[in-house]
Amino acid sequence: MSSTDTRPTVTVLGGGYSGIKVAKALDDVADVTLVAPSDAFTHNSAAWRALVEPEWLDRIFLPYDRLLARGRFMHDRATAVDGRRVTLASGQVLEPDHLVLATGSGYPFPAKVDEPNAATARARFRQAHGELRGASRVLVIGAGPAGLELAGEIRAFHPEKAVTVVGADSDVMPGPFDQELRDELRRQLDKLGVELRLGSPVRDLPAVPPTVLGNVVVTTDDGEELTADVWYQAFGVKPATGYLRGALAAARHPDGTLRVDGQLRVAGGSGVYAVGDITDADRDGIGTAGAQAELVAANLRAHITGEGELRSYVPGPMAIAVPLGPDGGAGQLPGLDGVVGAEMIAALKGKTMLVEPWAALFDT
Repeated sequence: MSSTDTRPTVTVLGGGYSGIKVAKALDDVADVTLVAPSDAFTHNSAAWRALVEPEWLDRIFLPYDRLLARGRFMHDRATAVDGRRVTLASGQVLEPDHLVLATGSGYPFPAKVDEPNAATARARFRQAHGELRGASRVLVIGAGPAGLELAGEIRAFHPEKAVTVVGADSDVMPGPFDQELRDELRRQLDKLGVELRLGSPVRDLPAVPPTVLGNVVVTTDDGEELTADVWYQAFGVKPATGYLRGALAAARHPDGTLRVDGQLRVAGGSGVYAVGDITDADRDGIGTAGAQAELVAANLRAHITGEGELRSYVPGPMAIAVPLGPDGGAGQLPGLDGVVGAEMIAALKGKTMLVEPWAALFDT
């Protein structure tokens, strides 16, 4: 198509894993606008590594202005979306032909960072790294994949620090995982010297803010008092859908996720799609977000060009990789029976943190 004036307009709200894939995939057939509240994509999968080794900061922030060859990036945030009418914090209003909601989820820093630009985000990471270096005892509250990965990172790069993980459940990694995976991760954590306090939640969160050096004290429901010099919150995912209005707001579940159909169209919205953490179509994860983005992009491309058939989203098999530092970890991977161990997880993620595949999208 020779002119962007004749191409349909697509607005993608959110510049996370799913948002950048949709925007990139449609850049050649649509007039694409990507809206994100920061000036750079953050490769959150490597956030824990950047906390313990700040030289990774130069690799995990990728400027959005390098993503699209023809489309445009707007450094802005949606404050209200009703149908395909998008009102931004700047006051601008967008009414695209197709709207893709990819606003993702919030999670406590430093697993995710909510800063307006990469410079302030880097500074916040460096501050948190300095606080960690000054601590002798570290407390991680949350024994899911994020909490275990963080504990493994700290012990791998700072073995002199005592690390304790607290979890409310009786075992690590609550969820649809094989017990063999939990057992293997616990074995490796024990070898790393990570202490686990499981089966009793903390009564209250510490008075000291997370990531800040201080006198950290918590008491579990069974009465055990734990102390540390710094603590991290490894729980609390919140889908970012509070900006929705009208029929789109009615599609929200109590947990903030959105009801979508087989083609990931939002219930009650004509021409409105949702991908990634905010949908009820599948479990959270980078792989899931990527698969949903590819499907929506393919269906929109078929609609725009008249070529190809529309497809429905089918959740994939269980897949998870939990590195414990560069050389440890375990996971469950499609097509492989049982649990894979440290060697494969290190090669798949632990050593590279999957930076290059995502960085390649920004080579316009």
